[in-house]
Amino acid sequence: MTTLSGVWLPIVTPFHDGAVDFVSYEKLIEHYIAAGVSGIFPLGTTGESPTLDDDESEALVERTLGVVAGRVPVFVGVGGNSTAKTLKTLRRLDRFDFAGIVSVCPYYNRPSQDGLFEHFRQIAEATDRQIVIYNIPYRTGVNLANDTLLELAERPNIVGVKDSSGNLAQSIELLRRRPAGFSVMTGEDNYYYTMLAHGGDGGILASAHLETASFVSVYERMLANDHRGAGRIWSGLETLVPLLFREANPMPLKYLPVAPGLAALARMPPAVDPGVAGFGRRARPDNRPWLNTRATATARDARSGRKIELGADGALDRQHVLATDPADPFAQAKLADRAQLIGHRLPLLSANTDIRLGRIKARNIAR
Repeated sequence: MTTLSGVWLPIVTPFHDGAVDFVSYEKLIEHYIAAGVSGIFPLGTTGESPTLDDDESEALVERTLGVVAGRVPVFVGVGGNSTAKTLKTLRRLDRFDFAGIVSVCPYYNRPSQDGLFEHFRQIAEATDRQIVIYNIPYRTGVNLANDTLLELAERPNIVGVKDSSGNLAQSIELLRRRPAGFSVMTGEDNYYYTMLAHGGDGGILASAHLETASFVSVYERMLANDHRGAGRIWSGLETLVPLLFREANPMPLKYLPVAPGLAALARMPPAVDPGVAGFGRRARPDNRPWLNTRATATARDARSGRKIELGADGALDRQHVLATDPADPFAQAKLADRAQLIGHRLPLLSANTDIRLGRIKARNIAR
């Protein structure tokens, strides 16, 4: 039985020319295990699981297990808003030897508490694998109440929760009431230190792709009852976390440059660094090594002020200078955010990293 604690990573999925970049993915896993993460969580939404087909998902699970080789536990994202489809996915992945699954509350359907209970009851009865329930109401549209979760926790293979309720009072109440051996891992990155201080077991944290050792050190200091030491480290992280969620995750993570000495990280579309307000940087052919996206992005021409489209490969359809709008406070806030983020680097060992999620505004993401 795996006890979830420490820093678990909902790992990103690198893409190259629209396909999963498995070479970079394996290097990422090695990097983060060496950095001290306690577990790996592939096929989460940080890994853009909604955009992956069955073959890609299975290949990622196989590669993850091959590289991890038992050094840390692996819990795979298996969930959805159809109980029958979730059970079918479980059966499809049955041949792989991973410890457990992370299963999100059914989204969009907005089931009642009874419906939520029945959904997870059926999943628990269909598998011997350990189950971590993922409660994230601002994405799913429904909140799993503590009473319902604690009733589910009576089942032996429901071993924990990724708690992204967004309600600190609910989370702290859960910590007080949970049964022995039931792990509460925060998925609210900005609550990480607070939840540890109240007895939480750790976090499943997208932010831990950056400054991983510092996130691990916060947990280790708290475990050693060195709250002041943990607080000092956390003070250097707590301003970073909100910046990584100013755009939909994992867009900001994939926008950041790589560590020195490593291959260039592909940034989010557009393939342009606009520089500073009023002093845009011209888009050059060598300034667009990033791969194609399934999204369509828009940008604003700094000279004419009109919006222009970026093509399917993230390239500008016109070689114009982009700049922030000095009259747009939100754009200027983005510029300030970028100035803070630029010192943090993500060890994606690939020259091309795509994102498949969503429609973005270029003037928001590239600041």
